[in-house]
Amino acid sequence: MVILIIFALLAILALAIPSVVTGFAAAGKMNHVGDVPAARVAIVFGAGLQRDGRPTLVLRDRVAAAADLYQAGKVQKILMSGDNRYVDYNEPGAMQQYAIELGIPEEDIILDFAGRRTYDTCYRARAIFGVQEALLVTQKFHLPRAVFICNSLGIKATGVIADRRDYHSYSLMSWSLRELPARLIALIDVWIRHPLPVLGPYEPIE
Repeated sequence: MVILIIFALLAILALAIPSVVTGFAAAGKMNHVGDVPAARVAIVFGAGLQRDGRPTLVLRDRVAAAADLYQAGKVQKILMSGDNRYVDYNEPGAMQQYAIELGIPEEDIILDFAGRRTYDTCYRARAIFGVQEALLVTQKFHLPRAVFICNSLGIKATGVIADRRDYHSYSLMSWSLRELPARLIALIDVWIRHPLPVLGPYEPIE
């Protein structure tokens, strides 16, 4: 019984400590569109596609928030990062199409087709696209991890909250629960494993 209690406490600590660390890293660095400082680049993280290939509502909100930043003169370029491992699944392409529908010029949209997870997006933004400072556009539940990872990988990052609607309570609970192990993995990746994502030629954002 004592051993079970110890294991339970260790498990709780293993999930709680990453949340504290990522929350501390993002403290004071999460704002709404109108309150963030200007930066040259905004990074938009992928969040899945619907069956028809269009962005999910969550992803549409991220793209829309980035479009607002651009139209407010807060950023000059938008780096859209997502998964494109399969021919019929193209997150960055869908994000770009929606951004163009919102009035963003195609020449100011940069696509990262190997942003398979948050770590990969941040790593490639620095290593492939030469980003040193950026506004990170995603929902509030995801921002602490995104800011922590990007900061740890050499990007001076400020979070932009992309919550533009009242999401279903079940979805919010599900996302929040998924963040617990994801934050632990983020700490392991940044502090211990240092995995290399898919890389390629250096293509700095001009």
